[in-house]
Order: sequence, then structure tokens, then C-alpha cells
Amino acid sequence: MSNTLGLYLHIPFCRSKCDYCDFYSVAHRGDRMDDYQKALLKHIAETAPLANKQTVNSVYIGGGTPTWYGEKRLRELLSAVKKRFNVSRDAEITLEANPDSADYKTLVRLRRAGVNRLSLGMQSSNDDELEAVGRPHKFYQVKEAVAAARKAKIKNLNLDLIYGLPGQTMDSWKQSVEDALALGPEHLSCYGLTVEEGTPLARHVAGGLVLPDDDELADRYLWTVARLAEAGYEQYEVSNFAKSGYQSRHNLKYWMGEPYVGLGAAAHSDFGGCRYSFVRDVEGYIRGVLQGERLLDDMDRIPRRERGSEYLMLRMRTTHGIEEWEYRREYYMNFDPIGARLAEYEQKGWAARSGRRWHFTPEGFLLSNRLIGELLELQEASTLANTLEKLRAGPPPRADG
Repeated sequence: MSNTLGLYLHIPFCRSKCDYCDFYSVAHRGDRMDDYQKALLKHIAETAPLANKQTVNSVYIGGGTPTWYGEKRLRELLSAVKKRFNVSRDAEITLEANPDSADYKTLVRLRRAGVNRLSLGMQSSNDDELEAVGRPHKFYQVKEAVAAARKAKIKNLNLDLIYGLPGQTMDSWKQSVEDALALGPEHLSCYGLTVEEGTPLARHVAGGLVLPDDDELADRYLWTVARLAEAGYEQYEVSNFAKSGYQSRHNLKYWMGEPYVGLGAAAHSDFGGCRYSFVRDVEGYIRGVLQGERLLDDMDRIPRRERGSEYLMLRMRTTHGIEEWEYRREYYMNFDPIGARLAEYEQKGWAARSGRRWHFTPEGFLLSNRLIGELLELQEASTLANTLEKLRAGPPPRADG
């Protein structure tokens, strides 16, 4: 187990829910914030002793809209985390925020409490596009929030952007990217719009709302990769770009298979060889922590073979990629069929080698779901063939005694 740990705190409260959002959050439930805070503080105190041998080097407060939760509650949480966990002095402490709830007074107090990275949900610089998906802000508020963050001396800023929004054109997407670059963030996350089942957006699409097609999305993605590289932002994951030294330490833990603990309703963890999650319900979480009712939603111990699958699935989302002997050494699996397939991808322009490491190209990232699926099938077939070969060979001979 790594001696460093990521800590995630989920704040599931929002002023309103966006039409595309599938993350667990609740709107108009400010009346439950105090009890939720009590539960979260108790959960922090109960969990910290389990991680007393590890150093927390990243804390991520996500949502929901953490800034709508209130800066006093957030400062109280950060104080509890620092008191209970072994938090490194240089820990990356990220706060998610919507532009309409990120004012200077709030941000300067949170920066003094330890927040040193801000992730703002800009999404677009076009107010019509923001309104089309129920975003609670306008672009002028993004500019105001960025100015407030800089005034508060927050030196690590991420802006989220979405391509494929209703009514968005290639020209309006390019303008959003240029407007984001003009704000000088250290990090940009650029996501393609996903229509999740059960969301208002899915109902709008079923009712006839037309969204950009796959070819249009591919054009926007490839243009974005090239434009951000030109502007000095290195792509290090499918959707994430950063100036040198500003890659998200916390999110890299997910993609590199490092341990993390999540606390809060619907929060997920990968810790102590287990993957587990808590109930996806504010009331259930409060009762689970404060009254001892059922708290776990799911829990699995992950065998080495499955970790090998995760290595392929997660690392190939990054430009760091995978390496043959790393794979063989860690998971005792045959890399030959995977290497042969990656060589085929290289011929098609979908994969590339940097030294001994393989990674996808931007064109490969566009097809990554399919390509990773093919690699996982090869892994499964290779593992099955190896098992059958051992069975045919029979048990090793016994020494005469």
C-alpha cells in the first residue's frame, strides 16, 4: 500500500441541479446541512485512526456545490481533517465551486484555512448555452470569481468546460476555450457532454432536443488538444490539461490506482485492498453515522487479477500509459498479446510509444472505450489460456517421502 493517501469529502448540496448532472446531489435542502455536518465530522474522527500510518497529501472537497454549503462549515471540516489525519504540509487541497458562490471574502477565508486549489465550473462563456442546461451562473460571474480567487491569493485554478452543449457550434466552443485561456488558469478540464439516463437532459433529448453528433464532438476535441498544447497546457489524461507542475494530484490517484478514502453520502473509496461506497442518500448517511444504521452501500475486496484489469483501464486514460515490465512484475500477467495489439494501434495512429511506455494519441483517446475494451478481452483470453495450460499439465510431482 502506498504511504500517501487521498481524502475526498462529498458535499451533496446544491442551490439547483443542472440538467446533465448525474452526480449525487440534492437541491433546496439547506435544512439538512447542520445534521450532515455533524455526521461528516464524526465520520472523519472515526476514519482517521484507520489511516494513521499514511500521509494525506491531497484533499478534495467536491459536490454538489461545496461553496453553497457555507465557508464556516468548510473551515470546520478542514480543521477536523488537519487535526485527525496526518496531512502533509504541501498537501494539495482542492475546493469545487460554482462561480455564483465564490466571492472574495469566502475564498480568502478558505485559503487561510488551507485551500490552495480552486476548481470552478465555468462550462461555457456563452450565456445561452449555460441557460440551456440549467447552469446557475452567467459568464460575467466566472470572470468575477476568477478575479476574487486571484485576489485571495489562490495560485492554482482549474476551469471546467463542456463541449457538445445544446446550441453550441464549433465557433462558440472555440470562443469558450479562448475566453477560458484569457483568464489564465493553471489547469483546464474539457469534457464532452454525456447524456445520463434519468437526467432532465435525457428527457429533453428523448423529446427531440438535438445535440452535436459524434463527428462534431471529435472535431472539437482534437482542435482543443492542439489549441491547449499551443497555449502551454500539457494533456495528461483524456480530458485534463495543465501547465507544467499543475496536474491534479488528487485525480491522478484515481487514474494511477493509488489509495483514497471518500467520506460523505455516495462517496467511494479504494483503501486497504477494498473498494467500497456509502449510501447514496443524505438522510441515510446521517442516520448511518449518527445512529449506527446501515452505512455501506457496496464493498468488494479486489484480487490481483482485477487490479491488472484496472491498470489497463485507468492508466490508458492517461498520457503516462502502461509499461510491459511494470505490468508483468505487478500482476504476473502476459503482456505479449497486449503489446502486439498496441503495435497495431500504433500503425493506425491510435497509440504511441514514449521510451518503453505505451499511451494513446488524441485520436486513440477518442476511441478509448472501444480500444480499452479490446485490451481487456485480450487480457482475459490470455489469463484463461494460461489457466487451462496449467490444468492440462496437472499437479506438480510429489517428492518421495
